[in-house]
Amino acid sequence: MPVTTEAAVVESAGAEFVIQSVELDNLQPLEVLVDIKAAGLCHTDLSVAGGGLPFPLPGVLGHEGAGIVAEVGSAVTRVQPGDRVVLSFTSCGACGNCRDGHPVYCDTWLPANLIGGARNDATSPISRSGESLGGHFFGQSSFARMAVVDERSIVKVDTALPLEQLAPLACGVQTGAGAVWNAVQPKPGSSLVVFGVGAVGLSAIMAAVLTPAVTIIAVDRVPSRLELARELGATHTIDASLIQDVPAEIQRITGGGADAAIEATGNTRVLEQAVFSTAARGQIVAVGAPAFGATAAVDVNFIMPGRRVQGITLGDSEIESLIPAIVALMEGGRFPVDKLISTYKLENINQAAEDMKTGSAIRPVMVL
Repeated sequence: MPVTTEAAVVESAGAEFVIQSVELDNLQPLEVLVDIKAAGLCHTDLSVAGGGLPFPLPGVLGHEGAGIVAEVGSAVTRVQPGDRVVLSFTSCGACGNCRDGHPVYCDTWLPANLIGGARNDATSPISRSGESLGGHFFGQSSFARMAVVDERSIVKVDTALPLEQLAPLACGVQTGAGAVWNAVQPKPGSSLVVFGVGAVGLSAIMAAVLTPAVTIIAVDRVPSRLELARELGATHTIDASLIQDVPAEIQRITGGGADAAIEATGNTRVLEQAVFSTAARGQIVAVGAPAFGATAAVDVNFIMPGRRVQGITLGDSEIESLIPAIVALMEGGRFPVDKLISTYKLENINQAAEDMKTGSAIRPVMVL
């Protein structure tokens, strides 16, 4: 039977979240009904709600869910009722990139996760008063008390850690950590600079601390975030609001440029700075996503000495291996995600969004 629950609905581009009663469809064979206990708020949610990405509205967003399995579809094998789970992105499991261990580059990734608003059969698992809503966001739409979730979005987590600490692993944390571990892979003695130390950038710094990188530089415009970056392991911090030439300062600190730069703001001007902050054969990893169609100007002659610019989505992660690894590090006190989190009730989601925009909250998490 369909399930009635409450969800934070966005009516149209630029509108606030409104808590409303919605109906969830019967489970398809490879779907799971999850009792949501926590859901992180990400800049991607705000971009979609603001109209920056073409998701069908009215709809239900949320893609950093965590909760308890309530019911499973007839073909589900990954979890069973009662399991604690983290909800991340979905993928087909059958295309070349999925088979090769890179499901975030799945052939169906954009429509299935970000812009489609529906299952592969064009139906939405969420409706209101008999009318379909945009749903299936990242295979979950977890800004709700219950959610119909793709099995491939789900990671079982055997831990007693609070679910509000685990929810951000679904996107922000694995994006930053994966950028370091899967893309940069720092060598002994290397240098790394992170532009933008929100949840993604701070996760990158925590991940870098667990590598042989010697110099870890954090760049931001918010002093409190830079202070936290140093607490989490950054060896140097740069307040971009005070330094006129950030690339020159990085070149001074590193003695000629960083071996790698991670751009986590989604600002194309900052991406340009990241390029000019690297040494010959330097690597520039872009993880911050600007609006569709945004471009950055790069001096081609400057990148000719072996510099590489690489885009990466969600840390190029395979969720069933990376997320449990981060959980184990958290249990050992080696990856303090709790320092990034501010908690809110679902009905206070608009305050959480405002706090995220002003920088007073790094990673808001709705606790249901």
